[in-house]
Parts: sequence; structure tokens; C-alpha cells
Amino acid sequence: MATAMPIQEQRDPARARRARRRRWRARSIAAAAGLTLAGYLALAYGVLPLVWTEAERGHHPALAGLPKVTQNPDGVPGDPLNVALVGDEAAVVAAMLAAGWRPADPITLASSLRIAESVVLHRADPDAPVSALYVFGRKQDLAFEQDVGGSADQRHHVRWWRTGTEIDGRPLWIGDAAFDRGAGISHLTGQITHHIAPDIDAERDYLMTSLARAGRLADRYEQPGIGPTEHGRNAGGDPYATDGMIAVGILKDGAAP
Repeated sequence: MATAMPIQEQRDPARARRARRRRWRARSIAAAAGLTLAGYLALAYGVLPLVWTEAERGHHPALAGLPKVTQNPDGVPGDPLNVALVGDEAAVVAAMLAAGWRPADPITLASSLRIAESVVLHRADPDAPVSALYVFGRKQDLAFEQDVGGSADQRHHVRWWRTGTEIDGRPLWIGDAAFDRGAGISHLTGQITHHIAPDIDAERDYLMTSLARAGRLADRYEQPGIGPTEHGRNAGGDPYATDGMIAVGILKDGAAP
């Protein structure tokens, strides 16, 4: 049933219109205030706590204090550190093998001859050596690779260093993942060396995705690293660009998935 209009409004249509507008404005203000309050409550007590929880997840002092870039033997900044793993050495090795990565051979005369033959003659060398870079004043503790195209000319590779710190009682490893787009001669040593592709974030993500698909990650998140860099160059003069984040993978306990 329609509400009866006051007698004064019946006699004065203009006054009735003004009254209706006032009532409409009052209802609109009340509705807007209700929506604003509901939005504030959802944001303050729902969305923002989740955002901050996710943003702070993994912001561990052991991660925050890590070096952000490798160095070559002369102390010149090399490739950025863009990956990390939490787990003992057996878990790291097992995870990398399960994900299809192979340990790189040490650099010796024999391995150097093999990689030269692989590059020049386009022959497979899935265990070709990886050049030494330094973190904490020492070269990598572990190195792994995946060849591409049947030779050592192009390959995925990653170096790992023990940090000497732990997260939740498990060792923390830091690494640099990059894609070798081609080989050449080092102007410093005369040895066969590789030039990295500029999109190092793609290689970081490729590594973590391979570990996840192999069922080796219990968790994964990102931690600020070197910071956003558009025109970086490593010690070999190779350009790179990155969002500056470190991908952190928490390995499942034990060597088995």
C-alpha cells in the first residue's frame, strides 16, 4: 500500500518534489555510508592482513642479509643471485636430479677440451663444466645444467652456494640461474665461456617450475634481491634485466619426494 502524502505536500507539488529529493538523498547517503563501512571492514580486516602476510612470508633475517650478486675471480660483479633453496645437500642434489638437471663437471683440461669439441662440432656434453663465480669469497659449492639442442653451446644452468645459515633448522642455499645463449672465448682467461640471455627472471622461474613439477617443493615464495634492474651487465659484459626478486623454494624433507 502506498504511503499517504502529507496534506501540505498534496497542496504544494514543488514542496513535495523537494521532500522526495531530501528523502532520496538521505537514503543515498545512508547506502553510501554502509557500503563505505563494509568496504573498510573488508579491506582492513580481510584483504590487507592477507596481503601483508603474503608479503612478509619468508622475510627471514637469513634471507635479508644475503649477498645480492656474484663476483668473478677479480671481484667484478657477475650474475645476480636470483634463487634460493632450503634443505640439506642430499635434498638439493636429489631435487635437481629429479627435475632433470645434471651436475656440471669440474673445470679440468679434459672437461675444457670436451666442451670446446661440443660447441665447435655441436656434440652433446650434458655435464659440461660451468665457470667459477664467487659468493662469500669462494666459488660455487654445486652446479647443475640442462643442455639445449644437443650441445653445450646453449644450456640452462645454476650455481649453488651454502650460506652457512639455516631457516627452521634447515640449511639455506643461494644461487644464480641463467640461460647460456651461446659460447665464446673469455677475454680474461682465454677459456671457453658462455654469454647469458638477458631475461634472467625467465630462467629463475624455469628452475623453480621444474622443481615444482618434479614434486620437490613444499613451498615457494619470493624475497627482494638485487632490486629492479633494466640495464644491468655482468662481469663478462652481458646485458640483463630483472625485477630483482629471489625465488625461494622450500624443499620437501628427505631425499625422496
